[in-house]
Amino acid sequence: MSGPDFSEITKDEPEKSLLRPLKRTGGRNAFGRITVRHKGGGHKRSYREIDFLYNKIDIPARVETVEYDPNRSGFIGLLLYADGERRYALLPKKISVGDTVITGEKASLAPGNRLPLFKIPVGVFVYNIEIKPRGGAKLVRSAGVFAEVVAQADGYTSLNLPSTEVRKVTDRSFASIGEVSNE
Repeated sequence: MSGPDFSEITKDEPEKSLLRPLKRTGGRNAFGRITVRHKGGGHKRSYREIDFLYNKIDIPARVETVEYDPNRSGFIGLLLYADGERRYALLPKKISVGDTVITGEKASLAPGNRLPLFKIPVGVFVYNIEIKPRGGAKLVRSAGVFAEVVAQADGYTSLNLPSTEVRKVTDRSFASIGEVSNE
């Protein structure tokens, strides 16, 4: 049996300005009655605000830290944008502290960069995929997974998802290059 290797983690404490409280119900409804059995317990957690919208177009960001997030399976990274703002983002494999990522049509095909699907060639692995343009990343966000671009035609991109479903997504939607970290 193998477990996660946390050698990539560079910081233990999260960024305080990007934390929110996370309320847990313990299987109870609004009246306090147990409606779902065998729920509850566990360690108290805070929610890290992950940027799934990526609305900073053509502004480079440097990866400051690689962190563990108790609310998701992949590692997250604290990005410092050129304008001074910090945001959390889901990190790909083969990215480390000091690397630069960018979102935009002119971005290169490097791990972590976000491009519209029509700019991504067939055969490239992607994650953090939008279903609707500028709607925020909804698909392929779990640890170690990726989708493969299999075809481009008529304003749509066909993606081979981890579930083996082949899904057509409009090619104006953005996706991140690479595979989600912590495989």
